[in-house]
Amino acid sequence: MPITRFFRLILGFIALTALSDLSFADAKSANSDSLKKKLTALQYEVTQKNGTEPPFRNAYWNHHETGIYVDIISGEPLFSSLHKFDSGTGWPSFTRPISSASLQESIDASHGLDRTEVRSAKANSHLGHVFPDGPKAQGGLRYCINSAALRFIPIQRMKQEGYGSLLFLFAEKMGWKQLRLAGGCYWGLEALLSKVPGVIETEVGKTLGAETVHLLFDPKKTSAQSIYLEFFRFHDPTTLNRQGNDLGPQYRSAIFVNTPEEKEEAKKAKARVEASGHWKKPLTTEITVTQDFERDDEFHQKYLEKNPRGYTCHYVRPFRF
Repeated sequence: MPITRFFRLILGFIALTALSDLSFADAKSANSDSLKKKLTALQYEVTQKNGTEPPFRNAYWNHHETGIYVDIISGEPLFSSLHKFDSGTGWPSFTRPISSASLQESIDASHGLDRTEVRSAKANSHLGHVFPDGPKAQGGLRYCINSAALRFIPIQRMKQEGYGSLLFLFAEKMGWKQLRLAGGCYWGLEALLSKVPGVIETEVGKTLGAETVHLLFDPKKTSAQSIYLEFFRFHDPTTLNRQGNDLGPQYRSAIFVNTPEEKEEAKKAKARVEASGHWKKPLTTEITVTQDFERDDEFHQKYLEKNPRGYTCHYVRPFRF
C-alpha cells in the first residue's frame, strides 16, 4: 500500500473517531439540557449529580397514600406504598422494590463511607441507598430514597396512567377478589370479561398449560358467581379442548381456584348452567384447585384493545342463567 494512501486512512480513522466522540458528547449534552428543562433544579441535582435532598423537607417522607412510586424521568415503577415504612430518617423508606429488575446497585465509597447506591435500571437515575437495618420481619432492608427522584401515582389513577397490571398487588389491602378463567384463546375472553361491571383489571397468561384470563374484581360491585355465569355465556363450554377454530388442550374450558371453598362456589355456578338447559351438550369445564399462573408478555396483554380487528371466536350468547 502506498504511504500516502496509508496516512490518508489513518487520518480518516482519527477524524471518524473524533466525530464519533463529538457526536456522543453532543448527544449527552442535549440529553442533559432536555432533562434540565423537564426537571426541577433539585430533581436534576439528585438524579444526575448523585445529590441528596434535605431530610424531613421533601415530598414523600411522611406520605401515606396508597399507590406506586415511579422514576421521575422514565416512569418506570419502582416502589409501592405497600412496602413503605416510617424509618425516622426523614426520607421515604421502603423494605423492597416492586421488582428487583428495576434497580441497579453498586458500591458508593464517597464521603469516606462504603454504602450501596441504588439507581433506576432504565433511566440510570440516582435514587438513594439501601441499608441492612430495615424491619427484620420484612427482609431487613431499608431502601432510603430521595423524594426528588420519584413521582407518586395514587391507586385511583394507576390504570389511567398505564400501570393497571400492578393493581393486582393491592388486592388484599383493598379487599378485592381474583379469578382465573380459561375458555379458548384468551384474547377474546379477556376482551369480554374486562367489560363486566365490577371487574377492575385483567391480564392473560397460562395456568397448567391453559390460556387463562386472570381478573381482579370488586366484591362490593359484583360476585364470583355473577362473573362465572357471564363466563359461561362468553364461550362454548361443551367443546372439549376446543373453542371455535382453536384446537388443543390449551384452549380447554376451565375454572382455576385457590381453595376447596372456592371450588364449591364454582361448582354451584356450573350446576346452575347445566340445569338451565341452554347448552344442549354436557359441559366439559374443569374446576381445579391450583395456585399456578404465569403472566404472558406484553404483546398478548389487552390484544384486542390494541388490535380491534384481531381474530376472536368469543361473543355474548343471548340467554342468561
